[in-house]
Order: sequence, then C-alpha cells, then structure tokens
Amino acid sequence: MPQASAATDGEQTSVQLPAMEDCRILGVYSMVRQTQIGQGTTSRGHDQKTYWFVRRSPEGEYFVQALNANSIPSGPVAPVTRGEFLAAYQPQSGYYEKRCLPFIESLKKKIAQADRLLAEGDLDAAEKEFIKALLLDEKHPKANIALGNISLQKGDGKKLAAALRRIFDIDVLFTEQERHLFNEFAISLRKEQKFAEAVAFYEKALARNDTDENLHFNIARAKAEAGDPAGAMGHLERALALRPDFAHAQRFLSGLRAGEPDRDDALPLPDITASIDHIP
Repeated sequence: MPQASAATDGEQTSVQLPAMEDCRILGVYSMVRQTQIGQGTTSRGHDQKTYWFVRRSPEGEYFVQALNANSIPSGPVAPVTRGEFLAAYQPQSGYYEKRCLPFIESLKKKIAQADRLLAEGDLDAAEKEFIKALLLDEKHPKANIALGNISLQKGDGKKLAAALRRIFDIDVLFTEQERHLFNEFAISLRKEQKFAEAVAFYEKALARNDTDENLHFNIARAKAEAGDPAGAMGHLERALALRPDFAHAQRFLSGLRAGEPDRDDALPLPDITASIDHIP
C-alpha cells in the first residue's frame, strides 16, 4: 500500500495511503489560517485561505491534497483525522466542477498526447507536450520523469541536468505511490552509466523507506557497476536481512564476494521494478 508522510509533533511519520482510485471524491474544501504580518505594535492578523482537494477512503479516512495555481491537485497527499477535517475544512460548492475539472481534463489530454507521440518515437513532439503539461502542473510526476528520460535518450546533458534538478525537488516522486516512475528512470540512468545520478535517486527513496529490499537491490547494482563493490554488498546484506529468501540478492552477493558479480554461466540479474513476488 502506498505511503505518505504526516507531521506529528514536529516529526515525520509514515502513513499508509489507500489506492486513490478507490476513494470517493468529496470535492474542494477551503481552510483558513491566521498569520501575523509585521512586528511589535504594527503587527496585525491576516487570514490566509488555501484550497484542498479532498478524498475519503472506503474505511472513512480523509485525505487532502493542495490545489496549485491552476486549481489542479498537486504535490503530496496527506491524511487528516475526521475531527480535523470537520473542524478546519469548509466545502466550496461547485468549485471542483467549475474550476478544477477543466484544467484536470486539459492536463490529462496533454499527457495522453505526449504518451502517444512517445510510443511513436517522436521525442521532440512528445517533449513539447510534456512541457505544456508542466505549465499546468509543474510537479506532475510522470511528466517530469518522462522529460528526464527523453533528455537521456537524446543525449542532451544540459536538459537532463535541468530535469534532474526539478525531479529531486519533488518529494512526492519518491513515495511508494510513484515508485515505478523513479525506479524505471533510475534504471535507465544506470544503463546509460549515469551511476552517481542513479545512486542519488535510490538514496533519496531509501531515506523515505529503508525497508524496501528491492530498492536496496537496485542501488547495489548501480554501486557495483560504478566500481563500489563494498557499498553494493552492504545494500545486498540489508536486502537479505529484510528478506532472507531473496534469491537474486543471494546470488548477486555471492558473486561480488567471489569477485565474479555477473558470471557467464548464470542468468542475468533482473531490474526489479515491482514487488519481488511479481517478478516472472
């Protein structure tokens, strides 16, 4: 199940998220917070109103996501208790249908068009459509990763560097919910021998979830190919501590210890992009 971070007494805690498609859309709600402007005798209160896209899970849990400047739900999804929701959030009748949906539908069309162009191999046209999508939602996970992949395929180091800077600023990309996106991009980076970038991706993901044996396996591959077998072995040992029957990690670790990480008489190591239970 996907995870999110929620603040509790100033600390970040991991919170389980349901599948968002299973949640009921409640619409847009506003929240008003008072902030102080100025100092001393000139200080005065100011009401700050923010807008939130709200869903409710089948179990009755509430989840909120901020709207960006284009009224599109963007960024991390956060849980709130029923008491917090009822006390702090006010419904905005018709806001979702009138102001959010037109932009959301436009964004979906741009992403779909970009995907079609990408499937046809037209990288330049696909790139333009993904850029249009980012004008609507600059934090859109798929559009940002796709632009990074396009820059990687085109060998455009300048655009790749810019894409990486954007991606690393989007924390929601490194959640379990978007794991397949950053994982596949990191694999592409490794295959193109961008080892430092691939390792950085996995390290950021592991900072959010250190108990994913597959992430430890994948960063081990990047470290080994970068010439850091000791670092790779450390992550493989961690993966096996989490899952002792992880056969691919066992074989990889044995090969590294023997100085033969990828023997010709063994099956090639897989790139793990999903749960190990679903690897064919």
